[in-house]
Amino acid sequence: MTSAPPGSRAIGASVPRLEGRAKVTGTAPYAYDQPVEAPLYLAAVTATIARGRITAVDTAEAERLDGVVAVLTHENAPRLASDENAELWVLQSADVAFRGQLIGAVVASGPEIAAQAAGLVRVEYDARPHDVEPGPGRDDLYAPGTLTTGLETDTAAGDVDAAMAAAAVALDLTYTTPIQYHVPMEPQTTVARWDRDGDGDRLTLYDSTQGVIRMRQVMAAVLGLPPGRVEVVSPHVGGGFGSKLRPKAHHVLVALAARTVEGRPVKFAPTRRQTFAGSGYRPSTVQRIRLGADAGGRLTAVAHDAVGGTSKLVEFAEQTALATRTMYAAPNRRTTHRLAALDVSVPTVMRAPGEAPGMFALESAMDELAVACGLDPIELRVRNEPGRDPETGLPYSTRNLVACLREGARRFGWTDRDPTPGARLDGGWLVGTGVAAATYPAYPIIGPSSAVIRATAAGRYRVEIAAADIGTGSRTALTQIAADALDVPLDAVDLRLGESTLPTAAPAAGSMGLGGWGSAVIAAARAFRDKYGAAPAEGAEAGAKGEGVPGAGKVALHAFGAQFAEVRVHADTGEIRVPRLLGVFAIGRVVNPRTARSQLVGGMVMGLSGALHEHAVMDPGPGQVVTRDLADYHIAAHADVHDVDAVWIDEADPHYNELGAKGAGEIGVVGVPAAIANAAFHATGVRVRDLPLTPDAFLR
Repeated sequence: MTSAPPGSRAIGASVPRLEGRAKVTGTAPYAYDQPVEAPLYLAAVTATIARGRITAVDTAEAERLDGVVAVLTHENAPRLASDENAELWVLQSADVAFRGQLIGAVVASGPEIAAQAAGLVRVEYDARPHDVEPGPGRDDLYAPGTLTTGLETDTAAGDVDAAMAAAAVALDLTYTTPIQYHVPMEPQTTVARWDRDGDGDRLTLYDSTQGVIRMRQVMAAVLGLPPGRVEVVSPHVGGGFGSKLRPKAHHVLVALAARTVEGRPVKFAPTRRQTFAGSGYRPSTVQRIRLGADAGGRLTAVAHDAVGGTSKLVEFAEQTALATRTMYAAPNRRTTHRLAALDVSVPTVMRAPGEAPGMFALESAMDELAVACGLDPIELRVRNEPGRDPETGLPYSTRNLVACLREGARRFGWTDRDPTPGARLDGGWLVGTGVAAATYPAYPIIGPSSAVIRATAAGRYRVEIAAADIGTGSRTALTQIAADALDVPLDAVDLRLGESTLPTAAPAAGSMGLGGWGSAVIAAARAFRDKYGAAPAEGAEAGAKGEGVPGAGKVALHAFGAQFAEVRVHADTGEIRVPRLLGVFAIGRVVNPRTARSQLVGGMVMGLSGALHEHAVMDPGPGQVVTRDLADYHIAAHADVHDVDAVWIDEADPHYNELGAKGAGEIGVVGVPAAIANAAFHATGVRVRDLPLTPDAFLR
């Protein structure tokens, strides 16, 4: 476990979540729970075709229902100011771009009345042919200009084809991953109120969002309001995993409804099916991995070609092959990304975007290479450990992957493993073990974060920053950072976050939150003490902006880890169980071991869920995902999760931020599906290259 820095009292302590009691007693106010006076309720009307135009809308029957206040369609909705983001161009035209698109809204005195009225709205369409499946063999795949993170779409070094032809061992393999959904416990709820005063229009949003500042900026631009006239409040968020990072169509729909009933708050909680239809998802992938190696297993060539789907409405290019650029040393390398533009809703980032599906393919292929070379899978990875980042040539700020592999092997009992596939049968269950490496970039912070510190009562301090706590424990960790930066006890600090009126902060995204926010809090504490000393008067206040990433452009910044899995496959039914998961990580300094472990274990369970269950099925006929609720789209349940443990290597990375901390939210997911698939192969001798791993695959 990582120890606290010298002189610290709070950082490194295993502090329970400060809001824990409020959450378990039901008193923590989430977006939909915010106390508003005389609310109205919104129900959405959604498109029932996959592509075409609305030719007629009949709202008369809905409007006659007692309690209905307003019915909005493209024919009467207020006009928006910006169509820069086509996904947010809501109720502005008769065009239908995908099945489930928001095409209307009913506002009523109660949620049941609103839902009933929405079902009474009659819509006629001119349906047109649609295209919803990426499919193999398409001739219209294209290369996006950049990936979602702004990085290059393709990279190349050396001559992969020549190296593959000359390789002593050469593999050419294809892996697939399906559409996956975030399904946070709290859906994407919003309460909106539109008011008018002497300065003009004003919008207040109580929203379940990963970034109140981004929400304010985007919504202001779409609605034609000054940013200062949009206020976003989000003190508690019941999970996001990327689905609540960016404003979506429902935000605009609720704002338009609130504008129509000016002065009355409008509450919207989408149905679970509506969240599946319009809140984003991880797109499916088809990935070709080519590995060439010498007789000793040292890589001479690595190629990773990824194909995914995107929406014709707004492009989304997931960086599926990104991790392959840095994982292993090879003189000849290539990565490419291609997209199929489809008549579907817009994908979005999902926990460990790119790395999660991409590392399933790469780390499964590395296991196959180990088998082909007759090498232990850990030894193969160690032999291909790069001294510098293969892509940039920069030294790593820290890279403790080998330490993670070695420590994991020790804890997991790897040395006792018989490498022969299908050799161990226990009471009708074939038993196997597998390993996979993991990595996640330590991205430069998305925009600057600032904090303000104010002395309140004697010996007490309020820390303000517009950060988000999406269930990760950032409220607690930031309080720990502030307490040490001010050199006061933990209970002397009151932290305020989740409001757009507070000092600006980057969103909770890309495992960057705590590092950027924490740096801002440290800078504000330093400015406060420099100005007022150790005995400030009540009301004394100072603020500061956090510094950037010290090592940006000088070192390669990544987190690393190793995942170990034990898998049992029933010899007669193919049923799969995972009795043991172990993750060992190198994530810099850990601010709060309790919340960090929670994040890592949660990520590992999410990886297990993706490995065994999660599979959204597209029906090309209606152009609709048919697994669109939690009855049909299966996620891991208690019975699936047994012995899951997460530990970390003692390290700090001052090249990333002053804390020396990297994120823990996403690295836990990466590597788990591959570790499970590799263990399943070891158990059965059957190699499955498609997620999820289902019993039928092991009964062939």
